Amino acid sequence: MKRLFWGTLLLTLAIAAPIPTMARVNVNVSIGLPPPIAFAAPPDVIVLPDTDDVYVVPDVDTDFFFWDGWWWRLWEGRWYRSHYYNRGWGYYSDIPVFYFDVDPGWRGYYRDRNWYGHRWDYERIPNRQFRSNWKRWHKDRHWERQGTWGVQGYQPRPQEQRQELRHQREQKYQQSPEVQKQRQPRESDKQQRQQRREGVKQQRQQRHDDIKQQRQQRQERVEQPGQQPQERVKQPRQQRQERVDQPGQQRQERVRQPKPQRQERARQPEQEHQERAKQPH
Repeated sequence: MKRLFWGTLLLTLAIAAPIPTMARVNVNVSIGLPPPIAFAAPPDVIVLPDTDDVYVVPDVDTDFFFWDGWWWRLWEGRWYRSHYYNRGWGYYSDIPVFYFDVDPGWRGYYRDRNWYGHRWDYERIPNRQFRSNWKRWHKDRHWERQGTWGVQGYQPRPQEQRQELRHQREQKYQQSPEVQKQRQPRESDKQQRQQRREGVKQQRQQRHDDIKQQRQQRQERVEQPGQQPQERVKQPRQQRQERVDQPGQQRQERVRQPKPQRQERARQPEQEHQERAKQPH
């Protein structure tokens, strides 16, 4: 009885489970989620020089960023983001645009308090202060107006130099083993999608050709009946004329045939009379 009760309960829960939730779990499992990072307290952040409001958590070993209202993580060549630093991670299929502004050596510069030969008096921003002010700082362009991000005597790089650095970092990033490993399945998927698109394009072209051919055939059938009725009209007239002509010929033949026969029947009595007269009495 208990087995029946528990079995019924499990079946009811399975049926009652929301379909979107189940589908979302399947997607996450198939892609994989990064392992959680244990924080003893909400993390402090610092703002990175030569970036547009890119914050980083310096006290963890993995790259852990905040930008544009999202927390960002890079794990095994894939990007994830969440509105919360400790939960709610979702797979991000592209590369966030801020990433190539980040200097890969920032951890060493942070440890030495030195940014390209200049003393870096960075400011550790407590989480509560950061959550309360990051929107206003972004709106007021707080770090851009400050100009040096706490680096003493530092002149920000010209825009052309920043673009060149971005390009170099992007090339190095694309050549990393983790990214190459993740790229192969994506390129395979891209080829499959391209093949499917080509197949659909060919099917559409074939349907177009079939419809065009059917229209041509219908047009030909419309044009041909215009000639056929004339032939059908001519044929009955000839047949009627033949039927009219044939009875006339048959009647003439019937009229012509009896005359010799009547002449023969008329001659037969005379011949018989002459033969009886010749016979002796």
